[in-house]
Amino acid sequence: MDNSLWQNLTEVFIKLTDAYESAIALGKRKHAALVNIDMKELSRILDEEQLLISKIQRLENRRGKILSQMAQSDPRVTPETRMEEFIASAPTRAIEEQLRTLHRQLSANVEETIRLRDNNQILAQGALDAVNFHLNRIGGATVDQTYSNKGGTGVTYRKNFNFKA
Repeated sequence: MDNSLWQNLTEVFIKLTDAYESAIALGKRKHAALVNIDMKELSRILDEEQLLISKIQRLENRRGKILSQMAQSDPRVTPETRMEEFIASAPTRAIEEQLRTLHRQLSANVEETIRLRDNNQILAQGALDAVNFHLNRIGGATVDQTYSNKGGTGVTYRKNFNFKA
């Protein structure tokens, strides 16, 4: 197998690890913005997130292409081959250790990113529920105690404002 492919794979792992570290930092900023209900900061973070997601997708595609090229040149590699087994076939011990370390770090970063995403999703849903509650309270909406014919609860609205004024 070509050593340049191993070097390319290592470079992609480094860039992916850095990108996910940026995602972790962004997730922490997003958490603070959601807790403080800082909509301007949240808007900036969402824009940054889109750029970062695009970068991660490009890197993941590149990693997939490199791994496909490597798999074509080594018949022992199949789609079921685990990354740890694949790394063990590195041409040198130094490359193997570097990739093993990067793979562990990348896995930990992805797990932390997912944890932050899930926590932020709960905060965002709670904020939306609170906004919905207050809008309904202002608008005079009430939920009926009976179910509608479609299985949901009925909601009635009271006109609180005179729009002709």
